[in-house]
This record gives sequence, C-alpha cells and structure tokens, in this order.
Amino acid sequence: MVMGLQVFSERAEDGTGQPRLDADAGEELMHVQPGVSIALGSHPPESPGNLYITSRRVVWLSDAEKDKGYAVDFLSVSLHAVSTDPEAYPLPCIYAQIETGCDEDEESGGSDSEQQEDFNLSKITEMRLVPSDPSQLDALFEIFCRCAELNPDIHEDGEEETEWFYGDEDIADDGAEEDPEWHFSENLANPIGFANGDHDLAHSVLQLQINDQRFDDAEEMEQAPRHEHQ
Repeated sequence: MVMGLQVFSERAEDGTGQPRLDADAGEELMHVQPGVSIALGSHPPESPGNLYITSRRVVWLSDAEKDKGYAVDFLSVSLHAVSTDPEAYPLPCIYAQIETGCDEDEESGGSDSEQQEDFNLSKITEMRLVPSDPSQLDALFEIFCRCAELNPDIHEDGEEETEWFYGDEDIADDGAEEDPEWHFSENLANPIGFANGDHDLAHSVLQLQINDQRFDDAEEMEQAPRHEHQ
C-alpha cells in the first residue's frame, strides 16, 4: 500500500464521472457527496468537486478540471474529526491527519511538474473536506467512521491499533495540555473524533462519564438532608 495522499484522475468508463474502483480487491462505493472543496495542508481550498468515499479510500475529483483529483487510503488516515471552531479553521469541515510514511528531509527524485506535485503531496499531513452544505458534516463523519472500521490498522503483533484524539478545540491547541487523563468535549452536539473506527468504545466511555455525573448528583442529594438536621 502506498502511504499518504496521491494524485488520482482515473474515472470509470461508464460516463458517470465516478472514480474507477479496484473491483478485484473488493472495493465498493459507499457514499457520494457533491459540492465539496478540498484544502490540503496550508493551501486554500480547491474549487468544489465530488467526494467519493469507498470501502477502502477517500477520493476527491474536481468538477472544473476533469483530470484533477486526489485519493488517500483509510489506512493512511490516522485521525479524523468534525471541525466547526472558526478559530481552528474558518469553514466547517471534516479534518483529517494523514500518515505519509516519509522523512521530512527526504528530497524529490525528479524535476518535472508531475513528479514535483507528487513530491509536494508526499509532504501533506493535513486534509480538510469542506462541504457547500455544512449540515452534511455529521453524515460525512458517520460514513468516515464506518469505513475506517473496515480498515483497521494492524500492528506486527496482530493487534489492532486504537488511537484516541480530541475535538476541534484540541486540534487548534495541537496537544498543548500534558494532562495524561482523557478529556472529552463538553459540547455533546459536536461529534467526538476518533481514529481506527472505535466508535462503540467512544460511546461507552462517554456514557460512563454521563452516568458518573448522575451518580455524583444523586450522592449530593442524599447528603443534603443530613446537613439540614445537624
């Protein structure tokens, strides 16, 4: 598997404009979202195109330039989350971090424009998908989670890697806190991001946190009458 973001322009020959899938590997198209801009790294968003989420990867194809597009395997996406904080990014988007598999000081092996573009893409570690309709973010996030679960990251010892991360407030801070305890966003309407598709665990831990709060409230109510009689 090639790590990181890749140039992609292969479209199906049926005239639909959809990406050509790897049918031999069992790749299936899971979701199509029109009107999505893509922003790579610190670059401004591209003009809108179509976002295709398959069982194996994320593909974006430009509407304006039919030979322009990008793709990244889910195994290269180490983190994804809904970002709605304007201090983190001015537009609501799906934020993703990408594993490139190359060293920062690695130099390009060629000088022509296509090789240079590939080299630049190999350095991209952040991707933002900006839908024209922000109300579609939750649906896109759920599709991301579902497809990430289909592509678990397996260590050499055969165990799945499960990595937690925070909401968009902590994306902006980028790990400024060193508290070893996990902190969940207090805004429950904003989905909690996660890596490697561990959605059930996220829900269980969040529910446990809520139950603990209810337990504390009940204990305070029981102690209150005792203090009144003293």
